[in-house]
Amino acid sequence: MARKPVAVVTSADVARLAGVSRATVSFVLNNTQAHRVSEATRAKVLAAADTLGYVPHAAARSLRAGRNNLVLIPAAVSAIGCLVSGWIDDLHTELEQYGCTTVLHAGRFADPVSAARAWAELRPGAVLALDGTSLTAAGADVLRRAGVRALMAFAPQPVEGVCTVAFDDQRVGVLAARHLVAGGRRRLAVLMPQERGLSAFAAPRLAGARSVAARTVATVTPVEMGYTYESAVELARGWAMRDLDGVFAYNDEYAALLLRALLDEGVDVPEDVAVVGCDDLVTAALQRPPLTTIRLDLPSAAQVAAAVHELMENGTAAPLPGVEPTLVHRRSS
Repeated sequence: MARKPVAVVTSADVARLAGVSRATVSFVLNNTQAHRVSEATRAKVLAAADTLGYVPHAAARSLRAGRNNLVLIPAAVSAIGCLVSGWIDDLHTELEQYGCTTVLHAGRFADPVSAARAWAELRPGAVLALDGTSLTAAGADVLRRAGVRALMAFAPQPVEGVCTVAFDDQRVGVLAARHLVAGGRRRLAVLMPQERGLSAFAAPRLAGARSVAARTVATVTPVEMGYTYESAVELARGWAMRDLDGVFAYNDEYAALLLRALLDEGVDVPEDVAVVGCDDLVTAALQRPPLTTIRLDLPSAAQVAAAVHELMENGTAAPLPGVEPTLVHRRSS
């Protein structure tokens, strides 16, 4: 049986139930400071809205206000890891302090300009790209023409028209490979996650490791692994045939999986193979042996939220500190 369409609750319905004008409803629900409304009237409006289940129309409110507090974060990554997911959660909280709503946009696009056009359709107040390659100068131009005031990207090089936070994944690969080579390792593996979207971060890390090998007698071999114990076991079982004595395992989560699988297959760590992760998660120090890793010192979520707010309000913001990788040496290497 077809269901009867549910009547849409409007501000007029709220006004009628509260016994006030639609303008008063608007003043109360939008918290308009320029118009004084008594606490008794405010309470009646809020009670009526709650009774009717009324939700304000965000797009209409943005048109009236002449701005949008939506912060769009492209999320073309299927498994970004604990470090970044925790940081994004903190960022949500910080942006809420400025009245902003954060939305993760998980679309897949053929190129950065197509992505920018899709983001622009939502008319966000800000776009924050964690993968700097997804926001180009051409894409930034599309977004600015659509009225997006705040554009920010974590990227290895400045992007024209974008507030850029310096983050070069190649430096992460360089740091890991240098450490392994300095420890006497010559046949290095770089783990390439099979999960969608992570190649944007893994590929430059591989390039960084290869740049180190090009200046030494070391070799670098990319090896694929999925984020499952079964995939780690499959890789570990063939490790002896690969004859690799060091591995940069992308991040601490993949490193922990591979470390456990290698030990279960009788491969000694670090005697047979040295293992390096990235992110310096709490669990890295709890592995057996404790995991050598690379700590990424990100600007705080509070700093980024404040900068996004400044960009939305004024179109400019003070530069943010870049992401600094630091090696944390433990017994796995």
